[in-house]
Amino acid sequence: MKRLVKLPEPALLFGYNQWMEDPRDGLTLFGPLEQDRPYGIRYGVIGTRTGIKLLEEWIDWAQGPVAMEGRTLARPPFPGFEAAFRVPWNSRPSICHELSEDEIGKFLYLDDGHLRVYGTVGVFANPIIQACKTEESKADVWFVVIPDEVRTYCRPHSVVDPDVRQHAIRKFSSTAAAKAFYKTRSLFAEYEEETTPYLYEEHFRDQLKARLLASMVPTQVVRESTLANTEPLDAQGKNVSEVRLQSAIAWTLSTAAFYKAGGRPWKLAKVREGVCYVGLVFKKDDTSGDRRIACCAAQMFLDSGDGVVFKGAVGPWYSPDRREFHLSKEAARELGKLAVESYKSRVGVEPREMFIHGRVRLGTDEWNGFEEAGSGKTNLIGVRIRDEPNCKLYRYGRNPLLRTLAYIESERKAVLWTRGWTPRLQTYPGLEVPNPLTVEINQGKADIQVVLSDILGLTKLNFNSCIFADGNPITLKFADAIGEVLTAGPVKDVPPLPFRYYI
Repeated sequence: MKRLVKLPEPALLFGYNQWMEDPRDGLTLFGPLEQDRPYGIRYGVIGTRTGIKLLEEWIDWAQGPVAMEGRTLARPPFPGFEAAFRVPWNSRPSICHELSEDEIGKFLYLDDGHLRVYGTVGVFANPIIQACKTEESKADVWFVVIPDEVRTYCRPHSVVDPDVRQHAIRKFSSTAAAKAFYKTRSLFAEYEEETTPYLYEEHFRDQLKARLLASMVPTQVVRESTLANTEPLDAQGKNVSEVRLQSAIAWTLSTAAFYKAGGRPWKLAKVREGVCYVGLVFKKDDTSGDRRIACCAAQMFLDSGDGVVFKGAVGPWYSPDRREFHLSKEAARELGKLAVESYKSRVGVEPREMFIHGRVRLGTDEWNGFEEAGSGKTNLIGVRIRDEPNCKLYRYGRNPLLRTLAYIESERKAVLWTRGWTPRLQTYPGLEVPNPLTVEINQGKADIQVVLSDILGLTKLNFNSCIFADGNPITLKFADAIGEVLTAGPVKDVPPLPFRYYI
């Protein structure tokens, strides 16, 4: 049974039912899969006067071709937004909210991390929420343009420079004290507002996404310095390494804007109808005081390429001894029902096959719960996917082994190289000998080679980054990031939302 095989590189489908291996090739030649947006992209923007101006100038700049000097196949030129996506993108925003430096600086330099991040996020999030309620003009996607200092000072464990640091007026001696007080808020309701900042994580992006979920606002956070990177290589004092990133930034930012505005750039060309893929997401809840308590969610991807995220139950899913997350039978059943019902609401029938991807093997109780979620018409397959750091293959010559190579150990287990030398790029886009993924079918029945081909395809559905492929399938690629958003604060009653609201 043991054998080494080379799987075909998955193809992607673009406009006019044409397919290519590289998303950048497909967009350049045929445009996106969906080209029925005659008005293009309507966007809102919030930022300083400088940030808003930089975004407008960047959009104008990205209408033309962007290419690096000394072109390589791995970094193809960007043909211009309308040339690639076949829709206009007017640089003038539908909604614009300008912030002063004083508004941001009121919180940005506080020496208390929770107050600093919560206040700074509010400066950006509150006007967006208000605009969604009151403005007649609507935006498909909001651009949050932040000064570089916001990224520097609004991350976990960040410290404000002493020369700009401001003393925060604290109501509590520590974060733990604030969280403990929050549990008694029914007795001191007037002080509840004082505890709120301490219930959120000290991370600007995650907290912003979490606080906007209820308003269903897709956002793209971008730094001012990223937008300012438009000068040619021969400009005085220009950093050569930054110029080399210009085409990559144009591809990534434009694709993300098109996707978050509601468009579909591409999908897998050869997919089996009635198939969906569910990636399990776990994140420990450090505020509970119980090491076992964790939040569970799932991200589901349909054969059409659409993705949706839904939040499951919070419970004692983490085992400190085994260092693994496992759902109870009841929680798995409820999460499975959410997945099946979400699929039915979009397609009309239950999925024919549902692959459940996770980093650990599904337990018996979990599996029984998932099996009870449907009517029995869906073939369930549990697949464990893990990075394998202890397995490396070498070949003669200067290049590493090929991407899409797989070593099949048995009918239920294989090692798959999703990273490696790529013929289309004529290079390996990495720095070290590539590590493979260990793939194991631990529940249900399926052809191992089909499972491997599906995983390869799922490495090419990251619409937040326009590259040839990722090292991990999309079902697990953003698992940690989604978990961070869902646990970045007291997020409750979140309906199943498309994937674009989280990334």
